[in-house]
Amino acid sequence: MLLGETSVTAEQVNFEQIARDVCRQVGYTGEDIGLDCANCQVITNIHAQDANIAASVHGNKDESEFGAGDQGLMFGYATNEWDTETLHPYSHYLANKLGEEMAIRRKNGAIPWLRPDCKTQVIVEYRQDAGKLVPLRVYNILISTQHDPSVTNEEIKSVLTEQVIKTVIPENMLRDTIIVINPSGKFDVGGPAADAGLTGRKIIVDTYGGWAAHGGGAFSGKDPTKVDRSAAYYARYVAKSLVAAGLCDRALLQVSYAIGLADPLSIHVDTYGSAKGGRSEAQIV
Repeated sequence: MLLGETSVTAEQVNFEQIARDVCRQVGYTGEDIGLDCANCQVITNIHAQDANIAASVHGNKDESEFGAGDQGLMFGYATNEWDTETLHPYSHYLANKLGEEMAIRRKNGAIPWLRPDCKTQVIVEYRQDAGKLVPLRVYNILISTQHDPSVTNEEIKSVLTEQVIKTVIPENMLRDTIIVINPSGKFDVGGPAADAGLTGRKIIVDTYGGWAAHGGGAFSGKDPTKVDRSAAYYARYVAKSLVAAGLCDRALLQVSYAIGLADPLSIHVDTYGSAKGGRSEAQIV
């Protein structure tokens, strides 16, 4: 089901075809997998944006003066705990990379019994040094993945450990690591057939895996006037810039907005005690 508000019309965009194409790209190509992208029902309920909201956000305004599309708090986070490029929490980075590696091997046929429904979780043990985090080892890894009914749990665990976990996780981090794969047992039914959901509600997975605060708004399906998306992206950019510039080892940036107003109502920075050069957090703000 597609629902929402947009000024784009069905004559300009074939919403149903896009939905089917995305389902096909994900891998939902038959009812036995969880959804048949070619024959499933697609319901659309889409209409124009509310006129009052449109007027307050972008009516008769230059683009630089566009107001926020709603109120709320948004956060950005960065940390140099393991590298200076991604500035992303190590545990969440590894969880994302495990999922990505499984998707690659599923789509190129390297692990043919994998199916689209999958989730990962990584716990890392850290040492804290004056606000800076230092990863010590991967404490445990959890993978739950949909699979073809013909494969055994023993083969699933063996293949994922050798081809996915040991490919993604550095050897020096795999010390006394507890590996848990498909703890529920069989997972041959997945996708919408097994568990209904709503796009965009996995907001912690979409950000920092629980390392930072979150205002509650999703990114999916929103244009840049919706600060749930654009302000969160830009707060991440600013947090990365603070860490990359050497002003601190970790940074959490919080901004707040009001509907129709272009500028934030407030800006707050927390460096977790890791500010450099004797700077105060007020100076960093």
